[in-house]
Amino acid sequence: MTQQHVFIIGSKGLGSYGGYETFVKRLLDCHEGNGQIQYHVACKQNGDGAMAGNASGSFSYRGANCFKIPVPEKLGPGQAIYYDLAALKYGIRYCRERGITEPIFYILACRVGPFLKRYARQIRQLGGQLFINPDGHEWRRGKWPYLIRKYWQLSERLMVKQADHVVCDSIAIERYILKTYGKYEPRTSFIAYGSDLAGSQLADDDQRFTEWLKAKGLRPFSYHLIVGRFVPENNFETMIREFMASQSQKDLVIIATANDKFLAQLEARLNFSKDRRIKFVGTVYDQDLLKKIRENAYAYLHGHSVGGTNPSLLESLSSTKLNLLYKVPFNQEVARQAGLYWDKEKGSLRRLIEKAERLSRQAVQEFGQAARQRIEQAYSWPLIASEYEELWLTKGGEARAK
Repeated sequence: MTQQHVFIIGSKGLGSYGGYETFVKRLLDCHEGNGQIQYHVACKQNGDGAMAGNASGSFSYRGANCFKIPVPEKLGPGQAIYYDLAALKYGIRYCRERGITEPIFYILACRVGPFLKRYARQIRQLGGQLFINPDGHEWRRGKWPYLIRKYWQLSERLMVKQADHVVCDSIAIERYILKTYGKYEPRTSFIAYGSDLAGSQLADDDQRFTEWLKAKGLRPFSYHLIVGRFVPENNFETMIREFMASQSQKDLVIIATANDKFLAQLEARLNFSKDRRIKFVGTVYDQDLLKKIRENAYAYLHGHSVGGTNPSLLESLSSTKLNLLYKVPFNQEVARQAGLYWDKEKGSLRRLIEKAERLSRQAVQEFGQAARQRIEQAYSWPLIASEYEELWLTKGGEARAK
């Protein structure tokens, strides 16, 4: 039986916490290891003195060959581009040296479009195919300067042009790819991101949780929760402003990455520090603790406006009963009737927060059951992993149809 070799490029590795990193680890965790598929995973290793494409060692995880790619720290923001190209170069050489034919190279995110053509040609010389995952609309993110956003947009276009297959984690993203790049006649598949249904390993009286609550001045179900990158396109300004305008007797707990500049801008516009209900509590990297915090939130507020299937939304649907979501196609596609929706019109979220706090206990339970059922039916990791493995086995070795 001929093995299908799949090289996954773009994740930092298995020990990092992030969307792509979690995806790769869960894909390998759910891999049955029946010999049909052999995974090779690039892992970023910071350090100078390495030539592009040279791996500095490898290790095995769940049968996957995980190869380390040293990346010079002096490259700064250019590290990600260097890393992807070095991993491509290494993977192609690995195939040549071992006589591997018809490999699939799966690149996560669209960072290297302007440099991809030569590598795509080399992959096809091996009889292989180039798959990409465009993630969301990276070029629309407000955190990037204008020229960086233009680069992202160009890179996305060139990667779609060169790809044999585009895997989208959102139906809305798939529609966007087909409409925007129709002239390239892209072949696409929709395979969602996944989430765990298992609850937190922490008991209600676990000291890690109770001490965290005490330190933040909180009680279970006495707070609304926001978790996410602290960037403008996640609509923090709207959520904080609307919460401040509400009559809520609960707190608003914000778990987010640091961004002092953006925080100062919001304080200047909203003067939120005078509202004792608004609590920025930093980051929480302990995943069991974070899940426990989610499980004990009264409601989760989700303001993401850019991207496909957002991991933090899936995590919330599997943990928090009430989910108040910004009304965009990505979020509606995921939650459907299991969420309640708001828009940026003044008063929309304020009214929804007050409505949510008036819901009966039974109504809250029903929303929670619907949310977990949605995850179980469409977003569980075993389901996502099986869909990927079916894709590798059915698409592997196909001739480029362009």
